[in-house]
Amino acid sequence: MQPFNIRPDKLVQEMTDYSQKLGKSIQNLMNADEIDSGVTPRVEVYREDKLVLYRYKAPGDVVQNKTPLLIVYALVNRPYMADIQEDRSTIRNLLAQGQDVYLIDWGYPDEADQALTMDDYINGYIDRCVDVIRKRHQLEQINLLGICQGGSFSLCYTSMHQDKVKNLVTMVTPVDFKTPDNMLSAWVQHVDVDLLVDTMGNIPGEMLNWTFLSLKPFSLTGQKYFGMVDMLEDEEKLKNFLRMEKWIFDSPDQAGETFRQFIKDFYQRNGFLKGGIQLGDKEVDLKNITCPILNVYAEQDHLVPPDASKVLKGMTNSKDYEEISFAGGHIGIYVSGKAQAVLTPAISTWLANR
Repeated sequence: MQPFNIRPDKLVQEMTDYSQKLGKSIQNLMNADEIDSGVTPRVEVYREDKLVLYRYKAPGDVVQNKTPLLIVYALVNRPYMADIQEDRSTIRNLLAQGQDVYLIDWGYPDEADQALTMDDYINGYIDRCVDVIRKRHQLEQINLLGICQGGSFSLCYTSMHQDKVKNLVTMVTPVDFKTPDNMLSAWVQHVDVDLLVDTMGNIPGEMLNWTFLSLKPFSLTGQKYFGMVDMLEDEEKLKNFLRMEKWIFDSPDQAGETFRQFIKDFYQRNGFLKGGIQLGDKEVDLKNITCPILNVYAEQDHLVPPDASKVLKGMTNSKDYEEISFAGGHIGIYVSGKAQAVLTPAISTWLANR
């Protein structure tokens, strides 16, 4: 075994260089402005309880699709991931492609929201937001884009309100919650959800966030910080890094009753495949969906494996079903350069053609 040959002068130089980089990084951190939550101008058009419905402002010279698009995001994270920075904004690119974009911001549930059910969210909040948009545009139907859990909610909604949905786009949306490669599902199968909710009430967002991070502990909690000093020398890269860190740790609490039903009916019982999902006086049946569907999944998704999404094909009565496979992960599908260059225009073209 050869001994390490470390020259003292080289070691001193490397330590000096590192100290200078560290000093520059610390200075950039001290000078960093407050990190924004979304970058595209928007206006509030409706508010109810914690929820706010926003309409985004399109460039003045872009011809908009006459059918508006409502984005339904997951409850577990904040929706500004879809608008994280100027050159990595799904929303901004949808606007540039001619879509008239609305988005539901669920806000931050507190103890007053503990009893909210999935029926309240889907047949209540989502349905009233859809009606607001329909009334504003004097239309019978609008387009829906559901992201992750918001995609599952959008499938439920469309199955019960098909008359109000013209086209449905699902992104990284779980449908089969028990695929063999779904580590999150494997973990939750034996959790006593009733005991958890009855004990805690609302489920802390921080607890769920660390659960997600622990699915890939090295890359998500360690590896990304190793080269941070080099990256933080660049003020623009620093700003982008801090935006992502803010989003990762900006996790709202979950309304207890909605969490209870979502885990039990979807993860533990696999309700889309097994049936029996009851929301109020309505039962979810994906066969009720007849509108065109575009299903977008990510090939390296560790939260929603591709097979968990692709099973949607054949589960509805849509005569117009298409899939887009994205060579990336669960987050990259919103923020990567490739997604912005290829995926968002493809979604817009699909919508425009219908």
